[in-house]
Amino acid sequence: MLLNRIDLRDSNLTPRELAAALPRADQDVAAALEAVSGTIADVRERGAAALRDAAERFDHVRPTHLRVPAAALQEALEGLDPAVREALELSIAHNRAGHAAQLPTERDTEIIPGGHVLQRWIPVRRVGLYAPGGLAVYPSSVVMNAVAAQVAGVEQIALASPPQPDFDGLPHPTVLAACALLGITEVYAAGGAQAIALFAYGADAADDVDRADSLAAGGDGRTLCEPVDVVAGPGNVYVAAAKRAVRGTVGIDAEAGPTEIAVVADSGADPEYVAADLLSQAEHDPNAGSVLITDSPRLADAVDAALARRLDATRHRERARTALTGAQSAIVLVRDLDQAVEVADAYAAEHLEIQTSDAAAVARRIHNAGAIFVGPYSPVPLGDYLAGSNHVLPTGGTARFAAGLNVMAYLKPVQVIDYDAGALGAMTAPLTALAESENLPAHGEAARARRC
Repeated sequence: MLLNRIDLRDSNLTPRELAAALPRADQDVAAALEAVSGTIADVRERGAAALRDAAERFDHVRPTHLRVPAAALQEALEGLDPAVREALELSIAHNRAGHAAQLPTERDTEIIPGGHVLQRWIPVRRVGLYAPGGLAVYPSSVVMNAVAAQVAGVEQIALASPPQPDFDGLPHPTVLAACALLGITEVYAAGGAQAIALFAYGADAADDVDRADSLAAGGDGRTLCEPVDVVAGPGNVYVAAAKRAVRGTVGIDAEAGPTEIAVVADSGADPEYVAADLLSQAEHDPNAGSVLITDSPRLADAVDAALARRLDATRHRERARTALTGAQSAIVLVRDLDQAVEVADAYAAEHLEIQTSDAAAVARRIHNAGAIFVGPYSPVPLGDYLAGSNHVLPTGGTARFAAGLNVMAYLKPVQVIDYDAGALGAMTAPLTALAESENLPAHGEAARARRC
């Protein structure tokens, strides 16, 4: 058998015990936090010079341009494969439609006559987005991050992606082309924890190239990058650790871990579909998790056989094999569909597919998942690119309390209180009573001073 088997058919576990019994990738963010602390401190102290040193150490190239010149963005767009450009444009359009539906509505509530509370939703002014560039390059992540911010109404969007030795120290051309399609002109050749530090603390120009790039972009010639308000975007464990380190200085979207997929499937599911979908996530990362939850041992055997066959034919077979045979991947055998739902909620998958009879009804029963894919024709890769949903999703079981990236990551709910004299007068006596009960007499005096 390729996948580990976990048989829960005769078990009666508590939710805590069930969560502990399920497979999960081991990601030690605390240990990574110690590893990145020096890099973060160095970028905060030395700015652009530290970014170049970090790039040379971690990315094996010393970028000439930390801020990507406008000409390089345009050149990348002009050199983009037309089929990839068309697909990216489709992804952008679909994601604009999907994210526009998330926008909350401003609402004015009259609490009492003359007393109003207005609920506003105000976008942050400036965000920093991270696009990975390690084992793979993800222009789709540029789309997912940027479209949500643009739909939310963010004024300034900066993006960082690792410098590439094969491209003269600039980020991958496909990432740059995606930025150009989205109208993002502030792009930095910076990866890992150093990119997160750049966004959190900003950086001054360190040499004549930095100063020239700043002036060319309409800057003051002294500042390479201004600090942002929110940092978002997926990355490896060091990016996650860096986000944890700067949280509080800036807002963050989440600490993303290795990707994961769970498939709830019954005897009627097509084993080839299930196997293909499990493999699609396993090729991301050796730590990726692929989990099948089923009440059908026959389907389990068929999926395992299909996976082995597909694995031998796939391009990233070694990476995928490590993921599929690791402790984070398994087939979980359950008694029935009710137990399958319990297991799915305990696992709280980043991506959860439902391939059962009446899949839509089963999906409605799920409480914990980053995104839910319903039926045999809604595979996870559709959500990765073109479904109109966001693919930046909570991992490691955090879907119990966290949501995928959406416009709310870039919006602040602000209440505006507007009472007239009569409304304040009606509230002065109860306000004073509460203030006196808390031994805060000046609170009551502030109301009485208006003599309403």
